[in-house]
Amino acid sequence: TFSFLIVLAVLILFHPALSIYVNTLLSTESLTISSNRTLVSPGNVFELGFFTPGSSSRWYLGIWYKKLSDRTYVWVANRDSPLSSSIGTLKISNMNLVLLDHSNKPVWSTNLTRGNERSPVVAELLANGNFVMRYSNNNDSSGFLWQSFHYPTDTLLPEMKLGYDRKTRLNRYLTSWRNSDDPSSGEISYFLDIQTGMPEFYLLQSGARMHRSGPWNGVRFSGMPGDQKLNYMVYNFTENSEDVAYTFRMTNKSIYSRLKVSSEGFLERLTWTPNSITWNMFWYLPLENQCDIYMICGRYAYCDVNTSPLCNCIQGFNRSNEERWDLKDWSSGCIRRTRLSCSGDGFTRMRKMKLPETKMAIVDRSIGVKECEKRCLSDCNCTAFANADIRNGGTGCVIWTGDLEDLRNYYADGQDLYVRVAAADLVKKSNANWKIIS
Repeated sequence: TFSFLIVLAVLILFHPALSIYVNTLLSTESLTISSNRTLVSPGNVFELGFFTPGSSSRWYLGIWYKKLSDRTYVWVANRDSPLSSSIGTLKISNMNLVLLDHSNKPVWSTNLTRGNERSPVVAELLANGNFVMRYSNNNDSSGFLWQSFHYPTDTLLPEMKLGYDRKTRLNRYLTSWRNSDDPSSGEISYFLDIQTGMPEFYLLQSGARMHRSGPWNGVRFSGMPGDQKLNYMVYNFTENSEDVAYTFRMTNKSIYSRLKVSSEGFLERLTWTPNSITWNMFWYLPLENQCDIYMICGRYAYCDVNTSPLCNCIQGFNRSNEERWDLKDWSSGCIRRTRLSCSGDGFTRMRKMKLPETKMAIVDRSIGVKECEKRCLSDCNCTAFANADIRNGGTGCVIWTGDLEDLRNYYADGQDLYVRVAAADLVKKSNANWKIIS
């Protein structure tokens, strides 16, 4: 047995593939800048430690991909409270993770108030990049006392949730770095608005909305590119009593993928394959075609990249301000040509659409499109309806009772939207994008 242990020790020392990673910080231990010690996740994918970004002289505690040639940070603990010198310590104190500066003053903490001090606490970097604090005798994820996945910075990793936790009332959102050398909170953020008929994600710049994801239609967000076409990735949107959240996972572990909010104002999907030397930009939002810009066409108008101008009035509506439209300012939108009578009205069917903003929408998932149409007609305030879920031929019902805003069409993806118009404006014609139902 003794000989075997000696051989094993030699193998570990001289064969890196057999080296033992350390991913756990005990309550009796600490990480310091001077020691250069880090935590490495099982599988060797992620590493946690101290770093200085770019040309900055400030120090941060963060997580990055360990094996990539292009150093990529995915989480920063003290992004808005940097260490001013190369003296810093991370340790567990009073049931909390605490980061201390050169004066031994805390600059960042997990700030927990609950706990049983009789049970030892450990901090652990998991294989998926989640940095957690737990009791040493409890490995179950439901027993985590704290986890970095609940407090993202600018990056969403696989298995990480983006959205609202109904139990803790925590809205997990992304916020960009200020610039490539400064991880402090920037002007760009991406968050889930649940104060709507159907939850939607918004890209914000200094609080102003720049882009809207569209509601989840059972397959995708109607205003986002098609991740579902990737055979190495599965993603989902959950809305239940516990969570309203988006998440994705990788079926091919050799490929890395992440969502990032950049300081330049974009939401980006980035991938890294085994043969890569840099990150590949798979898609980004908003696109440069302007139709992704929030509310570019105003109410009752839709954006089409193949028309001039880009903005068009819905059938049965006219431009509200011709002079502004001639100046390529379409924000005033369109107005109804003929007032609704609440009887005898019909619907214009708009195909392959990004659904309107749902802040004035009512959702009933128990009925189909035929019953949805009847319900809309019986409500004099109803302005449009659509399926809530496009799978299996379409199920559920969404009814709009206010202005229709932030619409665009696609030549792939999208879904049918039925807009209510007066009988006088029902035109019996059809083409690739329109079908009139009277």
